[in-house]
Amino acid sequence: MTAAAGLRIDLLGPPLVEVDSVALAVDTRKATALLAYLALAGGPVRRDALTTLLWPDAAPERARSALRRTLSTLRAALGGRWLETDREVAVLDLDDAWLDVRELRRLLAECATHGHPAAEPCSRCLGPLRQAVALDRGPFLHGFGVRDSVEFDDWQQLVAQELRREVAVALERLAVALGAQGEAAEAIALARRRLALDPLHEPAHRELMRLLAAAGERGAALEQYRACVRLLDRELGVRPLDETSALYHAILEGTAPAPVSPAAREAPAVVDKEHPLVGRERELEMLRRSLEEVGPDGRLVAIAGEAGIGKTRLCAELVSLAHANGARVVAVRGFDGESGLAFGVAASLVREALAAATEVDVSGAWWRAEAARLVPELGPPPEAALDGPAAQARFYEANCALLTDCLTASGAGVLVVDDVHWADGATLGLLAYLLNRLPSRPLLIAVALRPEEVPSGHPIQRMLADARRARAGSVLSPGRLTTTDVATLVEDAGLDGAIAPRLHRESGGLPFFVVEVVDGLSRGEHSTGEWPLPAAVRDLLGTRVAVLGELDGQVLAAAAALGGTFDAETVRGTSGRSDDETVAALEELSSRGLLVERPDGSFDFRHEQLRELVYDDMTLARRRLLHRRAAAALGARGRRHEQPAAVARHLELAGDDLAAADRYRAAGDRARRLYANAEAAFHYRAALALGDPHVSKLQLALGDVETLRGEYGAAAAAYETAAANADETLLPDVEHRLGLLHLRRGAWELADAALASALERLPREAGARVLADQSLVAHRRGDADGAERLARESLELSERAGDTAAQAQAHNILGMLAAGRGDHDAAVAEAQRSLDLARSAGDREAEAAAANNLALALGRAGATDEAIVLTTTALQACTELGDRHREAALRSNLADLLHRDGRDEEAMVELKLAARLFAEIGEDGKLEPEIWKLTDW
Repeated sequence: MTAAAGLRIDLLGPPLVEVDSVALAVDTRKATALLAYLALAGGPVRRDALTTLLWPDAAPERARSALRRTLSTLRAALGGRWLETDREVAVLDLDDAWLDVRELRRLLAECATHGHPAAEPCSRCLGPLRQAVALDRGPFLHGFGVRDSVEFDDWQQLVAQELRREVAVALERLAVALGAQGEAAEAIALARRRLALDPLHEPAHRELMRLLAAAGERGAALEQYRACVRLLDRELGVRPLDETSALYHAILEGTAPAPVSPAAREAPAVVDKEHPLVGRERELEMLRRSLEEVGPDGRLVAIAGEAGIGKTRLCAELVSLAHANGARVVAVRGFDGESGLAFGVAASLVREALAAATEVDVSGAWWRAEAARLVPELGPPPEAALDGPAAQARFYEANCALLTDCLTASGAGVLVVDDVHWADGATLGLLAYLLNRLPSRPLLIAVALRPEEVPSGHPIQRMLADARRARAGSVLSPGRLTTTDVATLVEDAGLDGAIAPRLHRESGGLPFFVVEVVDGLSRGEHSTGEWPLPAAVRDLLGTRVAVLGELDGQVLAAAAALGGTFDAETVRGTSGRSDDETVAALEELSSRGLLVERPDGSFDFRHEQLRELVYDDMTLARRRLLHRRAAAALGARGRRHEQPAAVARHLELAGDDLAAADRYRAAGDRARRLYANAEAAFHYRAALALGDPHVSKLQLALGDVETLRGEYGAAAAAYETAAANADETLLPDVEHRLGLLHLRRGAWELADAALASALERLPREAGARVLADQSLVAHRRGDADGAERLARESLELSERAGDTAAQAQAHNILGMLAAGRGDHDAAVAEAQRSLDLARSAGDREAEAAAANNLALALGRAGATDEAIVLTTTALQACTELGDRHREAALRSNLADLLHRDGRDEEAMVELKLAARLFAEIGEDGKLEPEIWKLTDW
């Protein structure tokens, strides 16, 4: 079968399920969990095993009931296909379905039929392996989980580990096969992906080193070995295997496999030249100017910015500009973890300079002996130690002279140090000495650094300050890319430009992130509809988090659990640290560029993907602890009634469903008071889904807000559910609301029946409003006499009870009846009386109805200006209430009045708005013509 029809299940990454090319719609995560478990089971699963998996802590009967509901929901979403059940078992028949896990295993099994050892793939393996690798969108069920089920969490983790090994096998074998065919770039990318799955897998480090060396990227291969050494030491406290160290020495000595091709040898390992440089016009111009300004005296230019901002790319552009100008260039970089290696970067500079200037006579140079301290191949170094200021000055001057002689023999020279923040202290001392002596040395020294790695008082800070004071230095601070810049990169790669806004939003405009996603999309590793966090970006972000101390890590984890913008007080309560500790951690995290402080003193993550990374790396137990603390912190200091929705979310994520339901109900009530009807409906549904015991009252409130939204099908379902669960005291109110809903839809008989049922259950003195609504139904049905009688009866009861709002309603209907029989004066008088009473009662809904009916009466008498004012007043009230149906009617009425007043353009605007609203009211797929006929009410 094809992906365009039937059932498609993708579980490698975030779960994606499609039925006939339409995303599966289920309203519970456990339905998705159930589908995933049955899909991988490969056969029937007993019901008791499923209840134990998904409802382990529930009573047996409740668990079985929940399973029945979930199976029913899933079967309905699947259109009655594939899922089969009986009293004992459930099975998902995947004979004619597509499952990515099954496809992955089929492709790997196909390679095993080619008659060769598994670790030695043949050319026929390339196709299946490419397909297998393309299936990987991330870890199994990435970002997915269910509440209160440790059993499901354990199963998910075990399957994820198993599948990670299988994906690693596919990546490893494909990288080997492509490397053997000379396709170096793709092989290296795959080897990096494989290593990202298990950074402690030493053979993966070796394979990547081999591929890099074979591609001519010797420096990158050596750097990979250093990364392996640091990682094994930090995580396991061990050194690499002898095999790994032997490979390193072979690469170092040049006895490793020869480069595949000259082109591969010359390709830079760090900078991707295939992408155009965008958003850096100002920086490039400053680099050009810095080159031009180098004369007899040298200059310093520093490129400062966060990790991934594109400093290395700018260094490469500077190198290209310098070569184009005929300058001699050396470029080196510092490495994380090597800051304790004295003169490590300085030695690289000296070696590179000597290699670039083969015409320089080293044998007769006065600086040779001192430079030999750094580069032993120059000969024996002096016996005297560098234990005094004079000896150290001589050593510094000799090496600065070497760099100057080698780089400036034919003009200005350029010296580039990338990641200078990782350079050792001894190298920084030599650089500072050279910078202080740039006069008379035609050198441009460029350094790239991360400000978050250079605290106040660091030698680099002093070097930059000295250069600025001497007017010999400048600092470039490249910013993040704009949406236009991202669009240029996307379009240059031949991708759909429509993804650019989303990519800009999710990446925060960080160039490294953008390029990694674009490369992944170009290689077909994921689709434009869904892309995971690229492994390289994840590694970059993970590295920045891994170096944090315990305090900073705890505060960052608390911030990740809070999500969105947060303040210092809330993150303090969530982290469990003291005030001083929290402030210190926030300052450190901000200085490292992980958090951003806003003008109002609140904080946020630099980009959402970093928050997700920190959050995903926490255990479920840790997340729940932090969410419980977050709920407590947000509920403290009088915030309980200010942020109930946020408290509810944290309680839900903490696994406290009943407490979360209580807060969601409070959030719904708060949103309803603010006439935020869509939000209120969402919160009420969340409370119901979490088992709030106040079912009838919640459903009644839900019906009310859905009515105002014009979602009449949803409103009817809510009212009917409320009626089914209501006691005798609430049932009349529910029946009354149902009657009003049917009245809006023009279902007169249903409205009359519901209102009559409500009236029967109420004491006579409490029935004034129901009688008024019955009068309106009679009026709509053409029964003028019956409508008059009911309206008068309603007025009498409301006056006796002192119910001002009910009186307003009765007078409003009497005015409508007067207008219907052509009695203009009575219609105006009754509508005006209704309006006055509604305002005195503070009833905005009754005020809007009375103002509308008064405007209609005045409009018919020719008082158009006054009618327009009244209709506008009614419209403002309905808009505030969120009553979309009545807003549509009022806009239609206003259009008529504006047309009569000769304001046709304004009238057309209102008429179009009314038509759009009318079309959105009612139940999806059901024609309800009476909705369009609403004029007065």
